Amino acid sequence: MPSRLHPLQAVIFDFDGVVVDSEPLHYKAFMETLAPLGLRHDYDTYVERYIGFDDRDAFRAIFEDAGRPLPPDLFERLIHEKHKAFKRIVSRELRPFPGVHRLVQELVREGVPLAIASGAAREEILLMLEVLGLRKAFPVIVTADDVARSKPDPESYILAVRLLRDRGDLPNSAPGRPTGCLVIEDTPTGIQAAKAAGLFVVGVAHSFPVEALGQADRAVPVLSDLSVDRLRSFIQDADQRA
Repeated sequence: MPSRLHPLQAVIFDFDGVVVDSEPLHYKAFMETLAPLGLRHDYDTYVERYIGFDDRDAFRAIFEDAGRPLPPDLFERLIHEKHKAFKRIVSRELRPFPGVHRLVQELVREGVPLAIASGAAREEILLMLEVLGLRKAFPVIVTADDVARSKPDPESYILAVRLLRDRGDLPNSAPGRPTGCLVIEDTPTGIQAAKAAGLFVVGVAHSFPVEALGQADRAVPVLSDLSVDRLRSFIQDADQRA
């Protein structure tokens, strides 16, 4: 664990679109599930409208946009069918983003605690981490199963910070302003959530262009541009300007 004077105390990763190139896989699973109901849409629409939601809020938004009711029994069936489709697709097509293993290994080697705060289901995240061989690197994992409200609500990031503090991985700084805790996000919705939780955010332009990530404190084209030293320098520069 870094010393209390270390500028980089912990890193929280979003998952889909940051660690793994899974958004196209989620899209395929949604389309397999929705096609029989005549609710298909193209990938550009998925990115523009639904990419920041967890499965629950995505289905709600899709039906609302179509002007169709979503009865509770259908809602639960769709969640179940989408998960089954996603699990099948992941086993064949999952790919990490370049640089993920290197960055995670660097952070672990430096003793920087890691967490995940994602809108995906816990079972899906654990499956993908096992496939990637990264499960042990993330002792704190916050998923859609752990929160009532998905991003852009800050609940998932607030919970991740609390769990890191409970483990002794973060100092008990002022509530809402965790010192030295950095988030890596890929969507405007996720960045909004992390900023609302009082966190320093680095945007990676895997899902949106850099110019669309303007709310982030820093933004880079791809995750492979990041290193422990560069993340540390981001925090130091921000502290010096404060």
